[in-house]
Amino acid sequence: MSLLSVRGISKRFPARRGMVDMLRGRPKLAVHAVEQVSLEVFRGETLGIVGESGCGKSTLARCLVRLHEPDAGAIDFDGADVLGLAGPERRAFNRRVQMVFQDPYSSLNPRMTVGATLGEALMVHNVVPKAEIPRRVRELLDLVHLMENAAERYPHEFSGGQRQRIGIARALAVEPSLIIADEPVSALDVSVQAAIVNLFMELQDRLGLTLVFITHDLRLVKHMTHRVAVMYLGRIVEVGPTAEIFAAPRHPYTQALIRAVPQVKPGRRSGEAAVMGELPSPLNPPPGCAFHPRCPVATAACRETVPGLEARGGAWDVACLLAG
Repeated sequence: MSLLSVRGISKRFPARRGMVDMLRGRPKLAVHAVEQVSLEVFRGETLGIVGESGCGKSTLARCLVRLHEPDAGAIDFDGADVLGLAGPERRAFNRRVQMVFQDPYSSLNPRMTVGATLGEALMVHNVVPKAEIPRRVRELLDLVHLMENAAERYPHEFSGGQRQRIGIARALAVEPSLIIADEPVSALDVSVQAAIVNLFMELQDRLGLTLVFITHDLRLVKHMTHRVAVMYLGRIVEVGPTAEIFAAPRHPYTQALIRAVPQVKPGRRSGEAAVMGELPSPLNPPPGCAFHPRCPVATAACRETVPGLEARGGAWDVACLLAG
């Protein structure tokens, strides 16, 4: 049963025009960040969203928590119309859906101790009585494997991985049902990334969380997700069970991404270039299938028709005219 349902979400940002453009009367341009995205997130699962930098993953994440208001489409969370929420209902949604941000260095207030940061979340949402806040802060720190004395310290006293643990604790403070993690390990050292990923998996198993994990690293997706959605230039091009997509990807873009995953087997190349050619500008997306300028098997029809996500068996959907 789906916890979060997204239907036809689109988001564009107006591009800044120069003086010459305005004097010549050139039309206003917009960045096509997210285009007609539809997907389901099921209770208790981890859904991975992957794609190259600039494909719209982070914009989609911010639309899901309403940090950006979509231009079109609908979002349902546990049966409620998210885009229509206001007042107490919006506040309740904000509590049940939390976000962990990419950069642990900028997502924490440097002037507040860790205890004050976690306590503020508990107090604003009335999670526990005021007298119980110190106890709950200690429990949250233990949950993310930080020492109890971390509550008296400031963010600058911690490493990047520890700061990300604090960010995760802050998200958990309000007891959410869904956590959206936007590139949560990309700013961390490789040696620390595995520990944070394993923490997410541990917390999901322990607390029954639903996770949306956004990343460009397919190795992490293969390791920790149940299903994966592949984005290209603002659109979902393939979505399905992780094991099946990695075993036999059907969209040419997904195939190229998986071929580029570094290999550790003797005698094999460490990884190819992800995709040939340059990513088209989101200011002026190609007509038809947006991937056709870089696709090795594109046909004339691909240059004219925008393929929609179509079922290819079970929970596997592909947006490709040639996927059989």
